[in-house]
Amino acid sequence: MFRQTIMIITALIVAHSARSQEENKPQAPQVHGTIRAKYEYQPEDNEGRFEVRTARVSISGNLSDIIGYKAEIDLCDEGQIKMLDAYTLIRPVSGLQFVVGQERVPFTIDAHRSPHQQYFANRSFIAKQVGNVRDVGAEVAYVVPVGIPFNIRAGLFNGSGLTNQKDFWTSNINYSAKAELYPLPFWNVTLSVQKIKPENTAVYMYDAGTYYHRRGLHLEAEYLFKHYDRGTFKNVHAFDSFVSQDIPLRSNLFTSVSPLLRYDFMTDHSDGKRYLNGKTDDAGTLITNDYQRHRITGGVTLSFGKPFVSDVRINYEKYFYRRDGIAKPSEKDKFVIEVMTRF
Repeated sequence: MFRQTIMIITALIVAHSARSQEENKPQAPQVHGTIRAKYEYQPEDNEGRFEVRTARVSISGNLSDIIGYKAEIDLCDEGQIKMLDAYTLIRPVSGLQFVVGQERVPFTIDAHRSPHQQYFANRSFIAKQVGNVRDVGAEVAYVVPVGIPFNIRAGLFNGSGLTNQKDFWTSNINYSAKAELYPLPFWNVTLSVQKIKPENTAVYMYDAGTYYHRRGLHLEAEYLFKHYDRGTFKNVHAFDSFVSQDIPLRSNLFTSVSPLLRYDFMTDHSDGKRYLNGKTDDAGTLITNDYQRHRITGGVTLSFGKPFVSDVRINYEKYFYRRDGIAKPSEKDKFVIEVMTRF
């Protein structure tokens, strides 16, 4: 009896050891990428252009149940090569996660979407001009999957951005936090707060958004408020809302078509940097980098397979400026056709 008990205990120890080794065995790295190429035509100028907007490649994986990683680079971000993500994930217990490195900070709904997850060819004003931040720092995330499921992400960041880390020393720490709640499986409510300091001026942002996604129907609305410390620039208000409906097709080429319509808006916006005689200068003042505008975007997305894997996005954007508003060269009425592939 004693000998049988010892044999059973030994077998359990060996089985547990083998299982632990299997669970902690490094997984093969996963390689993903996104390519977005598009043609745009602006009737006002009677001019068009081809552009490769995104050429991202990422490597991610897990060394064990506890340690994960990701490194992502964009070979053509508006013609430049940029390191986007470079971080380690640490998961000490179920539901708790730490991220250390470079990433898109946790903030907003639309600004946090990767290019292949976007519904439109061009990003909303919230995602492009007002709330788009990547930085280096440390983040903690906690997930509660029961009751009303929610997750919270919060982190501290340099404020140095992607390319100014080597000799960047600061007594100022930026922060960002984001909470997502799911009152129903198909209904999301997101609340975010962020503080950045591009140079000498602290900027505070507050964001609230919600979306409904069920049976191919997606409804979304988001509002962002941006405040500049000591009244160095007037407050900024930005709003984004859209609707999209996936319609299955019995075509040999496309599997679905998704009509979609968006309205977004922003007031005069500053990037938080001081300018003097057209150049950044600490002796200067904050200026309007983006003038107030409204925009209506309509179009369709044709999917070769599942949406957000390989899509053709066809959009028309109509801009509305004040009389004194100055449109940037690429911020005018335009037709856009984009081909996006995710691998």
